[in-house]
Amino acid sequence: MNHFAYRDGRLFAEDVDLLALAEGVGTPAYVYSSATLERHYRVFAEAFPRSALIAFSVKANGNLAVLKTLARLGAGADVVSGGELKKALAAGISASRVVFSGVGKTKAEMRAALEAGIHQFNVESEPELDALSEVAVSLGKSAPVTIRINPDVDAKTHAKITTGTAETKFGIPWERARAAYALAAKLPGLSIVGVDMHIGSQITELLPFEQAFGRLAEMITLLRADGHAIARADLGGGLGVPYRASNEPPPDPAAYGALATKLAKEQGVDLILEPGRLIAANAGILLARVTYVKEGAAKKFLILDAGMNDLMRPALYDAYHEIVPVSEPAPDAPRAHYDVVGPVCETTDIFASDRELPCLNSGDVVAFMTAGAYGAVMASAYNARPPAPEVLVKGAAWSIVRPRLSDDALLELDRIPDWLAD
Repeated sequence: MNHFAYRDGRLFAEDVDLLALAEGVGTPAYVYSSATLERHYRVFAEAFPRSALIAFSVKANGNLAVLKTLARLGAGADVVSGGELKKALAAGISASRVVFSGVGKTKAEMRAALEAGIHQFNVESEPELDALSEVAVSLGKSAPVTIRINPDVDAKTHAKITTGTAETKFGIPWERARAAYALAAKLPGLSIVGVDMHIGSQITELLPFEQAFGRLAEMITLLRADGHAIARADLGGGLGVPYRASNEPPPDPAAYGALATKLAKEQGVDLILEPGRLIAANAGILLARVTYVKEGAAKKFLILDAGMNDLMRPALYDAYHEIVPVSEPAPDAPRAHYDVVGPVCETTDIFASDRELPCLNSGDVVAFMTAGAYGAVMASAYNARPPAPEVLVKGAAWSIVRPRLSDDALLELDRIPDWLAD
């Protein structure tokens, strides 16, 4: 459920008229619903024991206002960079509720995380263990570690968001896991606290999770037999969301939670979950305005003022987003097939091919639905196009929570060296 709906012929975000908002803020613009963020977090958190750490995946949506909204509900954070760590802390998330994932943590990032006192490091390679040991010893601290183990389970999702098979850059292969834990136990400055896994993103079936949790239970038994204290199981994220209105809904969080809780009870571990998309995706939309309707030789093009620099997902992995007019069309309104494209000078700047939509004209505003995750965080200034601003709605109130840079502000980020100065 989200809080975007037509009312009196207009699309609203909670109690905010999105056509009026588009006029006030300009387009393109991201809009997030506080009510949807809060509801999705609560529904997910209620599926797990109260002791579970729900660490929101900051890479899904790193806006400070979004993070602060979730922090007030008790969310922790899953971060993958020093910058995301700073964002989580700035949003009021306690360091003790932060887990640090990612394959390329630098020693500077490790140092910052250790000094902050984070909950744990999810280590992804043997060289990372060596580096973390060195940093921890230099600070006179003990780094709490889990090691990310690939259960070699096919998540049945897009190849570019699969992470738990044997040959991805993420984690330790199943066959090397026990040796990696033996190394961690020998290194000074490290304290083994649990195990970690993450099999991919946008998973819409429970079976891959069930298989992966079974494999993880096997590994916990083996590691304990080797003498390691395994008190935590970080199960990652990955539960999908419905991007198409016609799609069957993904598994209910309660069903996923039941699987995870069963693992926790049988193995006697505390759970860590890293939801991102599930919390934020349906809580956000991208508003865009039709610039031109272009008649091609065999196609009709709907050219928008939003481009792939604003919403990368369709170009990156053929992602689908529902596109709806902000002004509600009549039930019998004429329809047409469009290629929906942006202004970026790339053939891949296309949001939808041969999409049937109500007939639209220059100046009309449309909304890309389910754009609250992996939307604004992936934006760039390609073609010298300042990324879309971000707006947070709460009831009838709204606030710009990330402003649009002007062309001049974007230009001022560049520097001319002395030898090129006039």
